[in-house]
Amino acid sequence: MGIRTGAQVLEGFRDGRQLYMDGTLVRDVTKDPRLAGGARTMAQLFDMQHQPELLDEMTYASPRTGERVGMSFLQARTREDLARRRKMYRRWHDHTLGMFGRAPDFVNVMLSSFAAGAEAFGPYAKNVTAYYEKARDEDRIATHSLTNPQVDRTHNVAAQAKDLAAKAVRETDAGVVVRGARMLATLAAYSDDLLVMPAPSYPLPNTEEAKAFALGFAIPMATKGVKLINRPGVIQPGVGSSHDFPLSSRFDESDCMVIFDDVLVPWENILMYRDIDIFNNIYRRVHAMGAMGHQFSVKDLCKAEFMMGLAFTLVRTTRVDEFLHVQGMLAELINSVQVLRSCVLTSEQEAEMTSVGVMAPAMGPLGAVRYLFPEMFRRSCEIIQIIGAGGLAMVPSCAEIDGPLADDVRTYYQAAAADSSTRIRLFRLAVDASMSTFSSRQQLYERYFAGDPVRGAGNLYHGFDKEPHVARVNALLERFQREDGPAR
Repeated sequence: MGIRTGAQVLEGFRDGRQLYMDGTLVRDVTKDPRLAGGARTMAQLFDMQHQPELLDEMTYASPRTGERVGMSFLQARTREDLARRRKMYRRWHDHTLGMFGRAPDFVNVMLSSFAAGAEAFGPYAKNVTAYYEKARDEDRIATHSLTNPQVDRTHNVAAQAKDLAAKAVRETDAGVVVRGARMLATLAAYSDDLLVMPAPSYPLPNTEEAKAFALGFAIPMATKGVKLINRPGVIQPGVGSSHDFPLSSRFDESDCMVIFDDVLVPWENILMYRDIDIFNNIYRRVHAMGAMGHQFSVKDLCKAEFMMGLAFTLVRTTRVDEFLHVQGMLAELINSVQVLRSCVLTSEQEAEMTSVGVMAPAMGPLGAVRYLFPEMFRRSCEIIQIIGAGGLAMVPSCAEIDGPLADDVRTYYQAAAADSSTRIRLFRLAVDASMSTFSSRQQLYERYFAGDPVRGAGNLYHGFDKEPHVARVNALLERFQREDGPAR
């Protein structure tokens, strides 16, 4: 089959999935006004793969079928392969301004790592390889759900009083029956498959009770018994113009709670089962975090570049870029972009061959991006608010451009370097990027999408090789003592 067109992708979403939103069943995500914009964005990404001038940049030949498949499925064997994947990531995330963070490339690169290290999955290694090849050769979109519902966060899932998290409740000849819930399935409205896997930040205790939660599997989104509850959309109801929230209307990815109502997962779809050791250590063993970090760092770079460009454009309209304090804030955005670009390139240059035969980007620079970017993005939103100031609060709907007061709008909404129509459209974009519900969700997403940042910081500290640096300081103290003699 190979790469799909946007039309084929949209048709795939009409599969009878049970997705509920605002208390009602969504019959067709491609037509529902709350979700149709994201569906169109997904179709655009897949159509890009068919553009003749981008074909070699965005696809490669499947080693199994010879057909063209998405570059994000490529198992990198060289540093050049990492650069190839990075260029493909950029195409998609420049198109979405880095605001559609869970585009399919995120899970695709995760799957490529799983398949490269399939032996680490033990008895289910063949299932892992088979699903990867199916997803690659059929150009399938998968969302993943890694975490359990928030019930009592002082206890691990196996010890919680309320038995709500998804777990295996029984086995049959056909497969494993799963009951309970999982969160947070971003992109579920626009995915073909649901991938349930561990959350790296939340290991299970090595107990018999916990084994029922040690699950990993992949199933079609429309599997019987799978119910999705989508959070409310970020698109504002009753807006005057479709141009008022240009980001919200295109790039809302959706986030879902997944409920498993005695779902039968066939044995051939099981990727891990009742093995605490595999569940807790699989990402490290297959070197998946570096591959995933490379993808999201490129996405972060695209997002930072967009926010920087938006700020540059905004300040020129009223010429506030002539003020030194504004220049200082713009310099912050420039430096953020330079740091992110340096981290991405350094991760490729310092990549190393792994035990599973793939080239893994260096984790140090990518970990720095994960730690620093949430604050970088929050600060970029703040800078947009500061330089836009009251102009963001008073910008009208784009409907006013041609409304009954169009003459007044042309007169009173102009700026030093922009006519009223240009200024209103630009400021509506700035509002959506920096202070809308969409922007707030983006800030929350960046903070938590890769797990608890506090745990992540703790893991970084404990895992970092501190001894050479401590030894250097101790050696320095000894040297100074020798040079200066006894203290007086």
